[in-house]
Amino acid sequence: MSTLDVINKLPAAFDREAADGIAGTIQLNISTPVHVTVADGELRVTEGTADDPDATLTSSDEDLLAILRGEADGVASFLAGKLQVEGDLQLAKEFPGLLDPAALA
Repeated sequence: MSTLDVINKLPAAFDREAADGIAGTIQLNISTPVHVTVADGELRVTEGTADDPDATLTSSDEDLLAILRGEADGVASFLAGKLQVEGDLQLAKEFPGLLDPAALA
């Protein structure tokens, strides 16, 4: 399964209750850039670059998938230089917690 296939599963893995009060656009700079928008209890994935993302995550496909699947810790990946974050650090930190890692297997 490609990275984009997994990324396209994000809406099905989205936990609306965990996202209560969270809104924003997260740019994922991976081999195929996509952005994720969380608003009004919904999560949308769009290929391409967002005009004005709230947070930007830059990583290898493998490292990002490990974080989203709960196999790697985002903060540890950031500190190890495997994940670069720009913009809203809190939104970037909360993002993986909005997802059910089992749904991304």
